[in-house]
Amino acid sequence: MARQAYRASIFHLLGDPSDDTAAQYFEDGVLVVEDGYVAEIGAWPEIAPKLDGVPVEHFPDGLIVPGFVDSHVHYPQVDIVASRGSQLLEWLSTYTFPTEARFQHKEVATETARFFLDQLLRNGTTTALVFATVYKDSVDALFAEAQARNMRLIAGKVLMDRNAPAGISDTAETGYQESRALIRAWHGKGRLGYAVTPRFALTSSERQLELAGRLLTEHPGVRLHTHLSENHEELAAVRRMFPDCPDYFAVYEKFGLATPNAVFAHCIHLSPGEWTRFGRSGAAVAFCPVSNLFLGSGLFDLSAAEAAGARVGLGTDVGAGTSLSLFATMSDAYKVCQARRHSLDAAKLFYLATLGGACALGLDDKIGNFERGKEADFVVLDASALPMLARRLAHAASPADRLFALAMLGDDRAVARTYVAGALAYSR
Repeated sequence: MARQAYRASIFHLLGDPSDDTAAQYFEDGVLVVEDGYVAEIGAWPEIAPKLDGVPVEHFPDGLIVPGFVDSHVHYPQVDIVASRGSQLLEWLSTYTFPTEARFQHKEVATETARFFLDQLLRNGTTTALVFATVYKDSVDALFAEAQARNMRLIAGKVLMDRNAPAGISDTAETGYQESRALIRAWHGKGRLGYAVTPRFALTSSERQLELAGRLLTEHPGVRLHTHLSENHEELAAVRRMFPDCPDYFAVYEKFGLATPNAVFAHCIHLSPGEWTRFGRSGAAVAFCPVSNLFLGSGLFDLSAAEAAGARVGLGTDVGAGTSLSLFATMSDAYKVCQARRHSLDAAKLFYLATLGGACALGLDDKIGNFERGKEADFVVLDASALPMLARRLAHAASPADRLFALAMLGDDRAVARTYVAGALAYSR
């Protein structure tokens, strides 16, 4: 069996850091990988005697952390990042819909998928839950490129049969049939998974939402990925379109979409009653602070989500999000929570970007930390390429201080290497 050891400082979490024993940090640590899985982790002096004949790669100034998990991102929207606009609904009409229309051409989808996945790896992201477009070929292209990189990826075809231009809409029946074909082709193939993906309640008819629920029933283990309660104008429109539903979350409940396999992006404006039912449903939240600030959507209430028992991960939400970096996302998550008088420490931020994201996607049995037997997705961080961060770290008073500075000041330049299932996937 192929064994390889990596020596550096190491940080990971065994659970939510509200438990004081959850964080593990080794100043001089070693991660042992065997055939793509974590074999052992610990302090170098304790593990080194067991490594006779095992190659050891040493990063004296490096920090090894689990691969980052992006809980919500749109791969077709990389070309409209940082487009100036108004709030959500106008932004969709002005930028998103015209851009996604290009993906009827498979060559566009393939080229964009290659760029997108390479940029994820450059940013240390090894797992993502991804929106494609309404076109089946755009999903095939993304899955094919992810499989070629052996990345753990969940994605799906957008379902959208109303309130969108005709050229980028499907029908309830074609959406169902094409989604079913994609599930059969890709779900569970290697490290890939499928998510039934209605864009949001406003762009799907009741029949389409009904068939989305049928897909979940027919294919246990498939995820549900959509948007919920992002913008006040959106909420008002949902109330008009679904007058029989008392609130936005009830729309998804009505069609059997509020399940433990569901991930809802945003969830900014949920009422206390919605949060109570959300928690009971077992669904998860993708917290997208960068895009919420960029579009002026509002400030996510992490305290309310956690009080309801909801699982929460971080999403970059590119293209309304302005960076694929989980560092940028951690930084804005801290600021959003500060504005709500909820101060996050470094361990919590890294939890949301790693194990918390894995829990949100239902993948914490496979990824998210360095427990023995988990897939060896990890990142080697090195601040030397960022003069300001390097100077700040030289004055760090503790490991927690060092991690917090990384979360606030880091970007893709801090990612020296990214490993996927034990194999080098990106090197700075």
